[in-house]
Amino acid sequence: MKNLSPQVELVNQIINRGVKQGLLQVKATNQRTNGRIVEVGDKNLTYFGNCSYLGLEHDARIKEAAIDAINKFGLQYACSRSYSSLSILDELETLLSQIFGKPTLVAPTTSIGHIANMTTLINSNDAIILDHQVHASIKNAVLMAKASGVHVETIRHNRMDILESRIEKLKVTHDRIWYMADGVYSMYGDSAPFSELYELMNKHEQFWCYVDDAHGMSWSGTHGQGFALSHFPAFHDQMLLAVSLVKGFGVHGGALIYPNEATKEVVRNCGSSLMFASPMPPSNIAACIASAKIHLSDEIYELQANLRQRISYFNLTAQGLKIPLINQENTPIFFIPVGKPEAGYEVMQSMYNQGYLLNLAVYPAVPYKNTGIRAILTNHHTMEDIYEMLNTIKDISTFLESKNIINMKSIQDVFAMQMSV
Repeated sequence: MKNLSPQVELVNQIINRGVKQGLLQVKATNQRTNGRIVEVGDKNLTYFGNCSYLGLEHDARIKEAAIDAINKFGLQYACSRSYSSLSILDELETLLSQIFGKPTLVAPTTSIGHIANMTTLINSNDAIILDHQVHASIKNAVLMAKASGVHVETIRHNRMDILESRIEKLKVTHDRIWYMADGVYSMYGDSAPFSELYELMNKHEQFWCYVDDAHGMSWSGTHGQGFALSHFPAFHDQMLLAVSLVKGFGVHGGALIYPNEATKEVVRNCGSSLMFASPMPPSNIAACIASAKIHLSDEIYELQANLRQRISYFNLTAQGLKIPLINQENTPIFFIPVGKPEAGYEVMQSMYNQGYLLNLAVYPAVPYKNTGIRAILTNHHTMEDIYEMLNTIKDISTFLESKNIINMKSIQDVFAMQMSV
């Protein structure tokens, strides 16, 4: 296709190479899945790319709830919520509000929820500051706010000193300053500086935090309310929270959490993406209810403990093998740096040949020279899975380094520079 921008051309070339090698856009041929093994052609691969952290997508109670709802309500309830909705949707929001301790609104997807929030609650005299590693779903929604005249800028990752200087500058000419961040960042598995953000909200009444805790939900916090809420001192009145139900929650959809009922009401009534998007199917609403009940029981803490054991074992094993990890916070996302995209493809292909499928983190998800292998843990993995995968990646990395395909000194310098800015 002609007339593409140089950036799009580069991205297209990088992704096409991964697709041709069978390492990206992989088609699982499983007739039945178990969350752990992916069948690709005639190969069974142990998968370290599944974000269903607690393994709830295969919980019998959740699946049975979805099947029962299909039998009761059919496959869909084809009506805008502005006109009509099933009462089980209200039941779900009540349960989620109990989990978070704040008014909660359900969205068909987190992305749709972001759009509803930003086009409703952010006005043309506000300013938005993006952490440069914030999730693409937020960046896409912000483009709509920007088109309406909202000032938008980006700052270096987790740099609270830069953030406060921009707050001081922008509050003179803008009504509110919104900082957009992830609770747990999806590439490196690191987190936002919650205590510092809370202090900034206390210090500046015009400063608001918008946090997407998609990757922190369920496996952390009281009733699985997420990594962000388990680290913020409290839910601040100048804060909005969004989470995904697709990952740790084990189902589909998004949830939007507000400091008060009035804010929730205005988004429910005026959020265009909620008014006009396809509603959640009854089967998924019922599945969400079943998952919410598990979250509100003591069972959630056993599930969380199981994952924490795997996270700790991964960190200790990687440390013993001297495998470099960009971040060693206690999250289930691990990023092993390899350098340029070419090195990433070599590692991924070798791991594939040895029976493992991981996520290749490549440009534009990360800077060009910051390619890495993203390994994600779930309760589906065994300790043996973790041990054998890490030993395999160590052997492959050592071999590729001996062939000068990987240069660990150069990699560490590049990543140290990025993580310090």
